[in-house]
Amino acid sequence: MSLTYTAGSLVAARGREWVVLPESAPDMLVLRPLGGSEDDIAAVFPAFEEVRPAEFAAPSPADLGDQRSAGLLRTALRIGFRSGAGPFRSLASIAVEPRAYQLVPLLMALRQRTVRLLISDDVGIGKTVEAGLIAKELLAQGEATRLAVLCSPALAEQWQSELREKFGIDAELVLASTVSRLERGLELGQSLFDKHPYTIISTDFIKSTRHREDFLRHCPDLVIVDEAHSCVAADDATQGSSSTSNQLRYELLRKVSAKADRHLLLLTATPHSGKESAFRNLLGLVRPELATLDLESPAGRAKLAEHFVARKRADVREYLTKEDGLADDSLAERTAFPSDRWTKDEPYKLTPAYRALLDDAIAYARDRVAAAGEQGKREARIAWWSVIALLRSMVSSPAAAAQTLKTRSESATARTAQEADALGSPVASDSADNDRLEGMDVAPGAAESEEAGARLLALAERAAGLVGPAEDAKLKALTRHLKGLIADGYHPIVFCRYIPTAEYLATHLEGKLGKKTKIAAVTGTLSPQQRLERIEQLAAEAAEEGSDPAVRRVLIATDCLSEGVNLQHHFDAVVHYDLAWNPTRHDQREGRVDRYGQKRDQVRVITMFGEDNGIDGKVLDVLFEKHRQIMKDLGISVSVPDETASGVTDAVVEWLLLHGRQGSQESLFELDSHQETFERIEREWNSAAEREKTSRSKYAQRAIHPEEVAREVAAVRAALGGAEEVRGFALEALHDLDSLVRDPRDGTGDFTAQVGGTPAGLRDALAATLGGRLVEEDRQIPFRTTPAIARGEAALVRTDPAIGAIASYVLDSALDANTPGPRPARRCGVITTDAVTIRTTLLLVRYRFHLTLPSRTGERQIVAEDARLLAYEGAPSRARWLGDEATAALLAARATANTHEQAVRNAITRDLGGLPDLAAHLTEYGTRLAAELDASHRRVRKANEEIVRGLKVVPQEPADVLGVYVYLPQQPAAVAPVASASTVSGAEA
Repeated sequence: MSLTYTAGSLVAARGREWVVLPESAPDMLVLRPLGGSEDDIAAVFPAFEEVRPAEFAAPSPADLGDQRSAGLLRTALRIGFRSGAGPFRSLASIAVEPRAYQLVPLLMALRQRTVRLLISDDVGIGKTVEAGLIAKELLAQGEATRLAVLCSPALAEQWQSELREKFGIDAELVLASTVSRLERGLELGQSLFDKHPYTIISTDFIKSTRHREDFLRHCPDLVIVDEAHSCVAADDATQGSSSTSNQLRYELLRKVSAKADRHLLLLTATPHSGKESAFRNLLGLVRPELATLDLESPAGRAKLAEHFVARKRADVREYLTKEDGLADDSLAERTAFPSDRWTKDEPYKLTPAYRALLDDAIAYARDRVAAAGEQGKREARIAWWSVIALLRSMVSSPAAAAQTLKTRSESATARTAQEADALGSPVASDSADNDRLEGMDVAPGAAESEEAGARLLALAERAAGLVGPAEDAKLKALTRHLKGLIADGYHPIVFCRYIPTAEYLATHLEGKLGKKTKIAAVTGTLSPQQRLERIEQLAAEAAEEGSDPAVRRVLIATDCLSEGVNLQHHFDAVVHYDLAWNPTRHDQREGRVDRYGQKRDQVRVITMFGEDNGIDGKVLDVLFEKHRQIMKDLGISVSVPDETASGVTDAVVEWLLLHGRQGSQESLFELDSHQETFERIEREWNSAAEREKTSRSKYAQRAIHPEEVAREVAAVRAALGGAEEVRGFALEALHDLDSLVRDPRDGTGDFTAQVGGTPAGLRDALAATLGGRLVEEDRQIPFRTTPAIARGEAALVRTDPAIGAIASYVLDSALDANTPGPRPARRCGVITTDAVTIRTTLLLVRYRFHLTLPSRTGERQIVAEDARLLAYEGAPSRARWLGDEATAALLAARATANTHEQAVRNAITRDLGGLPDLAAHLTEYGTRLAAELDASHRRVRKANEEIVRGLKVVPQEPADVLGVYVYLPQQPAAVAPVASASTVSGAEA
């Protein structure tokens, strides 16, 4: 007759010990290895395999370690926990250590029965991590079972990689390029959204009627929308390709949000875009009632604060300090954003040949616009967009100019003036809210018929003859600027407007920046996945050179990389080779490197502009100077309204056609015909800036007070360990495992290790996480205190895979006395020390808890683990228990005298024999700990009584005693004997 095992009990099977999970049945046990992760869960059938009750064995007195064993073993155990007992179910199982400020959206989410949030933190703060934390937590608690992320196709691979590598969520890509493959694997009548529980979906693909209806019928219970501002339009938006796309997305999201019990997270760094109605429409997706709230009233703002979080860098650069209302700075967290951007505008002058070409192109443009104006409105608009395309390409590069002059204008196919605007505007402008960056880097056409006229072809031939630094002063100037950045140790990205320009630069820069500079180009000719692969390949090629400080990376890119893609780990400077016609585009470019995780304290930005091309200087004077002034006054970037940017650039082109490149004596801004335009632009922009300033203070995050965050951060660190503990553990463990460790003690906390001499089991585990070549060639592996690391580095956080591998080896070798080679931690130890005045014993105890967690889908039964240190003075039968602070202090105690071998045996045997006398206290402590955990769960979810109804935390008995460490007081009068066969030194005790 087979035994029935209760959830949480220990069993032995397959040569190891397991915890029985609640999903078990009498004929099938669902087991998790003791101390293992969810990935190691297995099903065992007692009818076919031997399963027997198991008790956790007490430590052996024959296997003694030194005085550091308790600390090493405790940290190794806590790092290995993947099923924590605290209210945040996911934090123990993710591969990223969130910043304290990133817990705020999570706390907001846990207080809602159905999670509806608009997360509008500034660029580079970490909205993806904040959304991933919420998604992982909802999935772990059973509050959600399926997930869909809606995003731009250019960001899909990055989302997939972030979810998989940081949160263990393996999502399928649903894109125009993957849907055919996915649909071939479906059964008859099956939806791919049913088959794949976690998906990342292109918003442009899913908005089509066919796929939209299928998605809505099978939409998951948790949806994340990235760049949500592109999914709404202002009520007064003019019709065009952009607003039409926004409207289609808006209709899709309205139907997604209509299901009241669906979790919905909207992410955007620009929720307002200067338009109140667009912001209201966005709020209406979160909750319909938010769209009509009186946001001027305290009650309205308080209601909004439950669902809306918007912070800039200054709000979180230093967090949980006394300035946030806390009693002290003990939990203070300082986030390493770059402190400032070093910016410089660098002019260049055209060569005589290029100047003559541009003058002739302007003359052609003037004649073409004049002629078209007499032919009708449609012809005038086609000519207008063709001329703008010609002039922008001409000042970009000779390669782009030659391509444009030979290519037919996209607007030339238009049948009406309105259609010409819809086709020409996206190609020629740099909209701050351009939802179609894909394809925007193709060089536009200027010809208005299939065969370019003889005049355009002649200009094209002249442009093709000006390639290279001899006649292209802009290229020559770029080479000089890049050499300066490289000499100062920077790895720059050069942003261009058009594909021919990027390819032209990559060709002509090769070999001009030094033999150890690696160059690559990324443009819209590559798929989003290929772009990321090209960047990783460039980083890998530079890494092949090892630690050579002279190796540099230079990336040439178009604006296909200007939004969403994270480049801060590989690059730290930006060169704007082509001046965008909207400063917001420059912010987007710079935001790729100036964000959390950037190692440089100062990011460098160079903006190149043509001093004498008649266009760049004026755009810089009007748009960029105003943008920078607002940034300086408010401390934040305010998106330039698209109408404002278009008004300025239209005026510049009109002026250029009227007066030529050299212009008249009158300033552009003094002309009566443009004065009204610029006054209107000034008013619009100032209004947008004022609204942004007001909203930052009016809608500041006040739903979660820093004290509440501090309390939960302290609890998490107490259960899982903090950064200093992890660093100390990694240093000691690697040293003890025969690694060659170099600690420069330079104040950064970083160190390096060569692991070639460590045990084979550890080398194999590290090779799987850091790369086989790095380990096989015994290279130095950097261990860094920042979680933001590059390829081949390890972060000194408990969730880093390399730290996990070290902890797993330390724990396994401590529990298995037969492990060959060095064993840093042991389960017993005896030392003589002046840190105690009476015999004191430290216990490392593992507790298991049964958690009953209520959710919308019913109660979930979970077995979780926690590790605690307990200490007592005197004999086990008359134990006087110490407080938490005194107990933790024992970890720092060091041996100050040798201990006689017989005294070691007597001390450890006595304490191990007295463990039964401690059972009652260990049980009582577990009951108290369960009550604290229960209170913690209720506190985090306090806003809704339904969420905590039925919540229970029950300890599993008996607790596991993993380690017993005895501290004997040093006798003041005694003279420490010389170590002999009958004494044990402190380092060996």
